[in-house]
Amino acid sequence: MVTRKSPAEIEVMAAAGRVLAAVHELLAGVAQPGVTTGELDRVAEREIRRRGALPSFKGYRGYPATLNTSVNDQIVHAIPADDVILRSGDVLSVDGGVLLDGYHADSAWTSIVGGRDAAHDGVANLVEDTREAMWRGIAALLVGNRLGDVSAAIGEVGAARGYGVIAEHDGHVLGGHGIGRRLHEDPLVLNRGRRGRGMRLKPGLVFAIEPMFTLGAPGWRITQDGWTTQTLDGRIAAHWEHTVAVTEDGPLVLTARADEAERSAALLAC
Repeated sequence: MVTRKSPAEIEVMAAAGRVLAAVHELLAGVAQPGVTTGELDRVAEREIRRRGALPSFKGYRGYPATLNTSVNDQIVHAIPADDVILRSGDVLSVDGGVLLDGYHADSAWTSIVGGRDAAHDGVANLVEDTREAMWRGIAALLVGNRLGDVSAAIGEVGAARGYGVIAEHDGHVLGGHGIGRRLHEDPLVLNRGRRGRGMRLKPGLVFAIEPMFTLGAPGWRITQDGWTTQTLDGRIAAHWEHTVAVTEDGPLVLTARADEAERSAALLAC
């Protein structure tokens, strides 16, 4: 069932989003060569709890950690571990969620460990283009638009730049989703679609918008741990995500970090 949130509920989700943004800002500084993904996970959980919130992911459907820390050909949902040591040039995607006062926020980012200069051919563009696709999808979250407009805005970026757009494969689906009292709510937000199709967007709807692109083909599999999704061809993947509310004034990004404040504010000024 699709649920619309009241202004008061959206404000609670915004508070959760501010906690999550602060955690991601901290993690971005910690994620350096030589650090393990297990260390990142412990830093995240400590900071979330220090700020009076709970990790959304830990225990969710049996998931054992606070973060997803996906490296290189891992797309999403990789479990942090102390034997996964970050190296210069690795492509790291960090996805996390926060539960505060009964409501969730969810966001993710991708970076090149060691900085852009350490990137292999095409990787820096992949990371930035996936982020741009997220912003294009967010910008389509306007009252009166349809959900297909959002999916199309995301997928068009990937197709135009020659990436594999991660969506359905072998009976499974990866994409964005509704969010609120539950981490994953209806509807599913595919990362490709047709404009003018799908449900009409109304004030109070809140979505996690999360494009996933790869340098290769869009095929993927779930590994033996039951969580990690990996490209079939071993090519690099990137993933970005924000939690966003549909409002009469435009898309309200609830998980924006400090370096995204200007772009986030511009969505409400249109």
